[in-house]
Amino acid sequence: MSFQVTIKPSNHQYSAPEHETILESALREGFALPYGCRNGACGSCKGKILQGQVDYGKYQDNALSETEKHAGMALFCTAKPLTDVVIECREVGAARDIPVKTMPCRVQKMEKVAHDVMILHLKLPANERLQFLAGQYIDILLKDGKRRSFSLANAPHDDEFLQLHVRHMPGGVFTGQVFNSMQEKAILRFEGPHGSFFLREDSKKPILFVAGGTGFAPIKGMLEHAFQAHCKREMVLYWGARSLRDLYMPHLAGQWQQEHPNFTFIPVLSEPLAEDNWPGRTGLVHQAVADDFADLSGYQVYACGAPQMVEAGKQAFVARGLPEDEFFADAFTFAAGV
Repeated sequence: MSFQVTIKPSNHQYSAPEHETILESALREGFALPYGCRNGACGSCKGKILQGQVDYGKYQDNALSETEKHAGMALFCTAKPLTDVVIECREVGAARDIPVKTMPCRVQKMEKVAHDVMILHLKLPANERLQFLAGQYIDILLKDGKRRSFSLANAPHDDEFLQLHVRHMPGGVFTGQVFNSMQEKAILRFEGPHGSFFLREDSKKPILFVAGGTGFAPIKGMLEHAFQAHCKREMVLYWGARSLRDLYMPHLAGQWQQEHPNFTFIPVLSEPLAEDNWPGRTGLVHQAVADDFADLSGYQVYACGAPQMVEAGKQAFVARGLPEDEFFADAFTFAAGV
């Protein structure tokens, strides 16, 4: 059985199955309610029940006092609806609404998906979760005080593990550690979330995603969030790589194309090898976009990759009518010793 949840003051509405918490179903439907631990310990998701009945669930007394409960307050990470409910709470609309945290994490799984790309699955402490917007990044904090930035490749609703796509940089301190000595169960510290590269959901314009290499990571998170939120906008992903072996998760993007009629995947190889027998698009990824769209005045573009790709793309797209304020980018800068 499902119940209708209405959020005040926005008047957003969504359906909440009785077995899901109000927060779980909100995130699943694409509504960003604030949260911290997701298990009734911190109080970050506290809001008011204006109408209806809920099962308050299990929570810690210091997160919700009896006085607050009698005043109509509830923790949306533990409360489940028993009837249709009207709740009052702040919704997360921008990066500034999300607190930046410094937290430990454990490397739960290491998955080598290409000769030079490792996917790290990071698990947070039992009582912690990281709230973020799809596309944002975290800084891994190294013991020498330096930090390395990596985009979050998972969507906010899928936050049991934080997923990072790490490319091995020759001579890189951290990436060398990841590929040569790091083992599962290793403990890391990070700070985040950071960044203004996230999906603008208040627009109805069609979207072009342009990824270079591991620039696919934040765009993966954005797309998975968009699919989860039942986004109906036309979305096209251009993913550029040097050769076929550098296109490290093409099966996933191909699967999305099969499952979502509003999504198209166009891989582009700049230097395909003879053994690739590549039948698809070649050249620079931003040029492939420019070749396909003479008029970008009605689009949004999200680009992530090397600075040269991002800058060249912006120039080419603006020349085709893209408004500058509809170009959103995250340029990966590889400092010495990454």
